[in-house]
Amino acid sequence: MEPEGAAVPCGIRFGAGGEDQPLNRTRLDSRLILAVAAMLVMWASAFAAIRSALPAFPPGALALLRFLFASVTLGALSLARGMPRPARRDLPTLLSLGVLGITIYHLSLNWGQQTVTAGAASLLIASAPMVTALLARLLLKEALGRWAWDGILLGFGGIALITLGEGKALRIEPGALVILLAAVSASLYSVLQKKHVDRYPPLAFTTYVVWAGTVPMLIFLPQLLEALKTAPAGAIAAVAYLGAFPGGLAYVLWVYGLSRTTASRLSSFLYLSPVLAIAIAWVWLREIPSWLSLIGGLVTIGGVALANLRRGSAIRPSA
Repeated sequence: MEPEGAAVPCGIRFGAGGEDQPLNRTRLDSRLILAVAAMLVMWASAFAAIRSALPAFPPGALALLRFLFASVTLGALSLARGMPRPARRDLPTLLSLGVLGITIYHLSLNWGQQTVTAGAASLLIASAPMVTALLARLLLKEALGRWAWDGILLGFGGIALITLGEGKALRIEPGALVILLAAVSASLYSVLQKKHVDRYPPLAFTTYVVWAGTVPMLIFLPQLLEALKTAPAGAIAAVAYLGAFPGGLAYVLWVYGLSRTTASRLSSFLYLSPVLAIAIAWVWLREIPSWLSLIGGLVTIGGVALANLRRGSAIRPSA
Protein backbone atom coordinates (compact mmCIF):
# COMPACT_ATOMS: atom_id res chain seq x y z
CA MET A 1 0.00 0.00 0.00
CA GLU A 2 1.35 3.39 -0.94
CA PRO A 3 1.65 6.02 1.79
CA GLU A 4 -1.50 7.96 2.54
CA GLY A 5 -1.39 11.42 1.02
CA ALA A 6 0.70 10.24 -1.93
CA ALA A 7 -1.91 7.94 -3.41
CA VAL A 8 -4.96 6.11 -2.14
CA PRO A 9 -4.32 2.38 -1.64
CA CYS A 10 -5.10 0.14 -4.57
CA GLY A 11 -7.17 2.69 -6.43
CA ILE A 12 -9.75 3.48 -3.74
CA ARG A 13 -11.48 6.71 -4.69
CA PHE A 14 -12.96 9.08 -2.14
CA GLY A 15 -15.31 11.96 -2.67
CA ALA A 16 -15.88 14.99 -0.49
CA GLY A 17 -16.02 14.13 3.18
CA GLY A 18 -14.08 10.89 2.73
CA GLU A 19 -16.93 8.82 1.32
CA ASP A 20 -16.32 6.12 -1.28
CA GLN A 21 -17.35 6.95 -4.81
CA PRO A 22 -19.54 4.32 -6.49
CA LEU A 23 -17.44 1.62 -8.08
CA ASN A 24 -18.16 -1.33 -10.36
CA ARG A 25 -18.95 -4.24 -8.03
CA THR A 26 -18.61 -7.03 -10.58
CA ARG A 27 -15.59 -6.37 -12.82
CA LEU A 28 -12.21 -7.73 -11.71
CA ASP A 29 -9.67 -5.18 -12.90
CA SER A 30 -5.90 -5.42 -12.46
CA ARG A 31 -5.86 -3.30 -9.29
CA LEU A 32 -8.45 -5.47 -7.58
CA ILE A 33 -6.65 -8.67 -8.61
CA LEU A 34 -3.36 -7.36 -7.17
CA ALA A 35 -5.11 -6.32 -3.97
CA VAL A 36 -6.69 -9.75 -3.55
CA ALA A 37 -3.41 -11.53 -4.30
CA ALA A 38 -1.54 -9.43 -1.73
CA MET A 39 -4.27 -10.04 0.85
CA LEU A 40 -4.14 -13.80 0.29
CA VAL A 41 -0.36 -14.01 0.64
CA MET A 42 -0.38 -11.87 3.80
CA TRP A 43 -3.12 -13.85 5.53
CA ALA A 44 -1.67 -17.20 4.45
CA SER A 45 1.79 -16.27 5.76
CA ALA A 46 0.36 -15.28 9.15
CA PHE A 47 -0.11 -18.90 10.27
CA ALA A 48 3.60 -19.63 9.91
CA ALA A 49 4.58 -16.29 11.46
CA ILE A 50 2.43 -17.03 14.51
CA ARG A 51 4.01 -20.46 14.95
CA SER A 52 7.50 -18.95 14.66
CA ALA A 53 6.77 -16.32 17.35
CA LEU A 54 4.90 -18.51 19.87
CA PRO A 55 8.06 -19.96 21.49
CA ALA A 56 9.02 -16.42 22.55
CA PHE A 57 5.57 -15.04 23.44
CA PRO A 58 2.54 -16.48 25.27
CA PRO A 59 -0.64 -16.39 23.12
CA GLY A 60 -2.12 -13.31 24.81
CA ALA A 61 1.12 -11.33 24.78
CA LEU A 62 1.64 -12.22 21.11
CA ALA A 63 -1.85 -11.02 20.16
CA LEU A 64 -1.41 -7.77 22.10
CA LEU A 65 2.00 -6.96 20.59
CA ARG A 66 0.75 -7.79 17.10
CA PHE A 67 -2.19 -5.44 17.36
CA LEU A 68 -0.25 -2.69 19.06
CA PHE A 69 1.88 -2.67 15.90
CA ALA A 70 -1.31 -2.82 13.79
CA SER A 71 -2.98 -0.03 15.78
CA VAL A 72 0.00 2.29 15.40
CA THR A 73 0.42 1.51 11.69
CA LEU A 74 -3.24 1.95 10.82
CA GLY A 75 -3.63 4.93 13.14
CA ALA A 76 -0.76 6.81 11.54
CA LEU A 77 -2.11 6.18 8.04
CA SER A 78 -5.68 7.05 9.02
CA LEU A 79 -4.78 10.24 10.86
CA ALA A 80 -2.61 11.36 7.96
CA ARG A 81 -5.57 10.77 5.68
CA GLY A 82 -7.97 12.63 7.99
CA MET A 83 -10.40 9.86 8.83
CA PRO A 84 -14.00 10.71 9.76
CA ARG A 85 -15.16 10.38 13.34
CA PRO A 86 -17.38 7.38 14.02
CA ALA A 87 -21.02 8.16 14.61
CA ARG A 88 -22.13 7.59 18.19
CA ARG A 89 -24.77 5.11 17.05
CA ASP A 90 -22.04 2.98 15.43
CA LEU A 91 -19.77 2.71 18.50
CA PRO A 92 -21.43 -0.41 19.99
CA THR A 93 -21.25 -2.14 16.62
CA LEU A 94 -17.60 -1.21 16.06
CA LEU A 95 -16.75 -2.44 19.56
CA SER A 96 -18.59 -5.73 18.96
CA LEU A 97 -16.84 -6.22 15.64
CA GLY A 98 -13.48 -5.53 17.25
CA VAL A 99 -14.06 -8.06 20.04
CA LEU A 100 -15.29 -10.73 17.62
CA GLY A 101 -12.93 -10.16 14.69
CA ILE A 102 -9.80 -9.17 16.61
CA THR A 103 -9.85 -10.09 20.31
CA ILE A 104 -11.58 -13.48 20.38
CA TYR A 105 -10.44 -14.54 16.93
CA HIS A 106 -6.73 -13.92 17.43
CA LEU A 107 -6.51 -15.08 21.03
CA SER A 108 -8.18 -18.36 20.01
CA LEU A 109 -5.97 -18.75 16.94
CA ASN A 110 -2.76 -18.12 18.90
CA TRP A 111 -3.78 -20.46 21.69
CA GLY A 112 -4.70 -23.24 19.27
CA GLN A 113 -1.53 -22.92 17.21
CA GLN A 114 0.57 -23.87 20.20
CA THR A 115 -0.22 -27.50 19.31
CA VAL A 116 -1.73 -27.32 15.80
CA THR A 117 0.47 -26.94 12.71
CA ALA A 118 0.21 -23.79 10.62
CA GLY A 119 -1.22 -25.67 7.65
CA ALA A 120 -3.86 -27.48 9.69
CA ALA A 121 -4.84 -24.22 11.39
CA SER A 122 -5.41 -22.61 7.99
CA LEU A 123 -7.55 -25.59 6.93
CA LEU A 124 -9.69 -25.25 10.05
CA ILE A 125 -10.11 -21.50 9.51
CA ALA A 126 -11.16 -22.28 5.94
CA SER A 127 -14.35 -23.73 7.45
CA ALA A 128 -15.51 -20.19 8.31
CA PRO A 129 -17.70 -19.79 5.18
CA MET A 130 -19.57 -22.95 6.09
CA VAL A 131 -20.07 -21.74 9.66
CA THR A 132 -21.19 -18.38 8.25
CA ALA A 133 -23.85 -20.13 6.16
CA LEU A 134 -25.14 -21.96 9.23
CA LEU A 135 -25.15 -18.81 11.39
CA ALA A 136 -26.92 -16.86 8.65
CA ARG A 137 -29.64 -19.50 8.74
CA LEU A 138 -29.93 -19.40 12.52
CA LEU A 139 -29.52 -15.64 13.10
CA LEU A 140 -30.75 -14.05 9.88
CA LYS A 141 -33.29 -16.73 8.91
CA GLU A 142 -31.68 -17.08 5.47
CA ALA A 143 -32.93 -20.09 3.55
CA LEU A 144 -30.47 -22.91 2.87
CA GLY A 145 -30.97 -25.32 0.02
CA ARG A 146 -30.25 -29.03 0.03
CA TRP A 147 -26.77 -28.50 -1.39
CA ALA A 148 -25.95 -26.09 1.40
CA TRP A 149 -27.01 -28.54 4.09
CA ASP A 150 -25.07 -31.35 2.36
CA GLY A 151 -22.02 -29.08 2.21
CA ILE A 152 -22.28 -28.20 5.90
CA LEU A 153 -22.46 -31.88 6.89
CA LEU A 154 -19.55 -32.73 4.58
CA GLY A 155 -17.51 -29.83 5.93
CA PHE A 156 -18.00 -30.85 9.54
CA GLY A 157 -16.86 -34.34 8.61
CA GLY A 158 -13.65 -32.82 7.24
CA ILE A 159 -13.19 -30.79 10.42
CA ALA A 160 -13.45 -33.99 12.46
CA LEU A 161 -10.66 -35.56 10.39
CA ILE A 162 -8.39 -32.51 10.89
CA THR A 163 -9.10 -32.51 14.62
CA LEU A 164 -8.16 -36.18 14.86
CA GLY A 165 -5.18 -35.80 12.53
CA GLU A 166 -3.50 -33.14 14.67
CA GLY A 167 -3.40 -35.36 17.75
CA LYS A 168 -0.24 -37.34 18.49
CA ALA A 169 -2.47 -40.41 18.53
CA LEU A 170 -5.90 -40.91 17.00
CA ARG A 171 -7.60 -38.54 19.44
CA ILE A 172 -9.28 -35.15 19.51
CA GLU A 173 -6.73 -32.33 19.63
CA PRO A 174 -7.99 -29.58 22.02
CA GLY A 175 -6.01 -26.93 20.14
CA ALA A 176 -8.01 -27.70 17.00
CA LEU A 177 -11.25 -27.11 18.91
CA VAL A 178 -9.97 -23.71 20.05
CA ILE A 179 -9.18 -22.79 16.44
CA LEU A 180 -12.75 -23.77 15.56
CA LEU A 181 -13.84 -21.13 18.08
CA ALA A 182 -11.78 -18.65 16.05
CA ALA A 183 -13.63 -19.74 12.89
CA VAL A 184 -17.00 -19.22 14.59
CA SER A 185 -15.89 -15.78 15.78
CA ALA A 186 -14.80 -14.86 12.25
CA SER A 187 -18.17 -15.96 10.93
CA LEU A 188 -20.11 -13.86 13.44
CA TYR A 189 -17.86 -10.93 12.55
CA SER A 190 -18.71 -11.42 8.89
CA VAL A 191 -22.46 -11.61 9.40
CA LEU A 192 -22.38 -8.29 11.29
CA GLN A 193 -19.68 -6.58 9.22
CA LYS A 194 -21.35 -6.48 5.83
CA LYS A 195 -24.08 -4.09 7.03
CA HIS A 196 -21.54 -1.45 8.07
CA VAL A 197 -18.59 -1.50 5.65
CA ASP A 198 -20.22 1.08 3.37
CA ARG A 199 -20.56 3.70 6.12
CA TYR A 200 -16.83 4.48 6.35
CA PRO A 201 -13.81 4.42 4.02
CA PRO A 202 -12.06 1.01 4.20
CA LEU A 203 -8.99 2.33 6.02
CA ALA A 204 -11.01 4.17 8.67
CA PHE A 205 -13.38 1.23 9.20
CA THR A 206 -10.47 -1.18 9.65
CA THR A 207 -8.67 1.17 12.03
CA TYR A 208 -11.68 1.56 14.31
CA VAL A 209 -12.28 -2.21 14.43
CA VAL A 210 -8.60 -2.93 15.17
CA TRP A 211 -8.48 -0.29 17.92
CA ALA A 212 -11.68 -1.68 19.46
CA GLY A 213 -10.26 -5.21 19.44
CA THR A 214 -6.87 -4.20 20.84
CA VAL A 215 -8.15 -2.45 23.97
CA PRO A 216 -9.44 -5.63 25.73
CA MET A 217 -6.09 -7.32 25.13
CA LEU A 218 -4.30 -4.74 27.28
CA ILE A 219 -4.88 -7.11 30.21
CA PHE A 220 -1.89 -9.03 28.79
CA LEU A 221 0.43 -6.00 29.03
CA PRO A 222 2.36 -7.23 32.11
CA GLN A 223 2.84 -10.60 30.42
CA LEU A 224 4.07 -8.89 27.25
CA LEU A 225 6.57 -6.68 29.10
CA GLU A 226 8.00 -9.77 30.79
CA ALA A 227 8.27 -11.70 27.51
CA LEU A 228 10.02 -8.79 25.74
CA LYS A 229 12.94 -9.09 28.18
CA THR A 230 14.03 -12.39 26.63
CA ALA A 231 12.38 -12.41 23.18
CA PRO A 232 14.87 -12.70 20.28
CA ALA A 233 14.90 -10.02 17.60
CA GLY A 234 13.60 -12.48 14.99
CA ALA A 235 10.45 -13.20 17.03
CA ILE A 236 9.79 -9.49 17.57
CA ALA A 237 10.25 -8.89 13.82
CA ALA A 238 7.77 -11.67 13.04
CA VAL A 239 5.17 -10.06 15.33
CA ALA A 240 5.82 -6.64 13.79
CA TYR A 241 5.18 -8.18 10.36
CA LEU A 242 1.98 -9.79 11.67
CA GLY A 243 0.76 -6.45 12.94
CA ALA A 244 1.62 -4.25 9.98
CA PHE A 245 0.66 -6.60 7.15
CA PRO A 246 -1.70 -9.54 7.96
CA GLY A 247 -3.12 -7.61 10.94
CA GLY A 248 -3.31 -4.22 9.23
CA LEU A 249 -3.02 -3.89 5.47
CA ALA A 250 -4.73 -7.20 4.67
CA TYR A 251 -7.82 -6.11 6.62
CA VAL A 252 -7.93 -2.88 4.62
CA LEU A 253 -7.64 -4.83 1.38
CA TRP A 254 -10.49 -7.12 2.44
CA VAL A 255 -12.83 -4.19 3.16
CA TYR A 256 -11.64 -2.58 -0.08
CA GLY A 257 -12.45 -5.77 -1.97
CA LEU A 258 -15.98 -5.82 -0.54
CA SER A 259 -16.44 -2.28 -1.87
CA ARG A 260 -15.30 -3.32 -5.37
CA THR A 261 -16.91 -6.70 -6.01
CA THR A 262 -19.57 -9.04 -4.67
CA ALA A 263 -18.99 -10.87 -1.40
CA SER A 264 -19.44 -14.28 -3.01
CA ARG A 265 -16.80 -13.59 -5.66
CA LEU A 266 -14.32 -12.16 -3.19
CA SER A 267 -14.93 -15.04 -0.78
CA SER A 268 -14.22 -17.63 -3.46
CA PHE A 269 -10.59 -16.54 -3.67
CA LEU A 270 -10.12 -17.45 -0.01
CA TYR A 271 -10.29 -21.15 -0.89
CA LEU A 272 -6.68 -20.68 -2.04
CA SER A 273 -5.52 -19.54 1.40
CA PRO A 274 -4.89 -23.01 2.93
CA VAL A 275 -2.84 -24.05 -0.10
CA LEU A 276 -0.65 -20.96 0.24
CA ALA A 277 -0.44 -21.36 4.03
CA ILE A 278 0.77 -24.97 3.77
CA ALA A 279 3.38 -23.99 1.15
CA ILE A 280 4.64 -21.05 3.23
CA ALA A 281 4.78 -23.16 6.41
CA TRP A 282 6.78 -25.82 4.57
CA VAL A 283 9.32 -23.27 3.30
CA TRP A 284 9.48 -21.21 6.52
CA LEU A 285 9.10 -23.89 9.22
CA ARG A 286 9.62 -27.16 7.34
CA GLU A 287 6.18 -28.06 8.67
CA ILE A 288 3.32 -29.87 6.99
CA PRO A 289 0.04 -31.23 8.40
CA SER A 290 -0.53 -34.96 8.75
CA TRP A 291 -2.06 -36.88 5.86
CA LEU A 292 -5.29 -37.27 7.83
CA SER A 293 -5.43 -33.49 8.32
CA LEU A 294 -4.78 -32.88 4.63
CA ILE A 295 -7.54 -35.28 3.62
CA GLY A 296 -9.83 -33.61 6.15
CA GLY A 297 -8.87 -30.23 4.69
CA LEU A 298 -9.85 -31.32 1.18
CA VAL A 299 -13.17 -32.62 2.50
CA THR A 300 -13.78 -29.40 4.44
CA ILE A 301 -13.01 -27.15 1.47
CA GLY A 302 -15.30 -29.31 -0.67
CA GLY A 303 -18.05 -28.84 1.90
CA VAL A 304 -17.41 -25.10 2.03
CA ALA A 305 -17.66 -24.84 -1.75
CA LEU A 306 -20.87 -26.87 -1.79
CA ALA A 307 -22.46 -24.90 1.07
CA ASN A 308 -21.67 -21.56 -0.59
CA LEU A 309 -22.23 -22.54 -4.20
CA ARG A 310 -25.47 -20.59 -4.47
CA ARG A 311 -24.93 -18.15 -1.64
CA GLY A 312 -23.27 -14.74 -1.40
CA SER A 313 -22.26 -14.67 2.23
CA ALA A 314 -19.35 -12.46 3.20
CA ILE A 315 -16.57 -14.26 5.03
CA ARG A 316 -13.20 -13.38 6.43
CA PRO A 317 -11.14 -16.48 7.16
CA SER A 318 -7.98 -14.61 7.96
CA ALA A 319 -5.08 -14.92 10.34
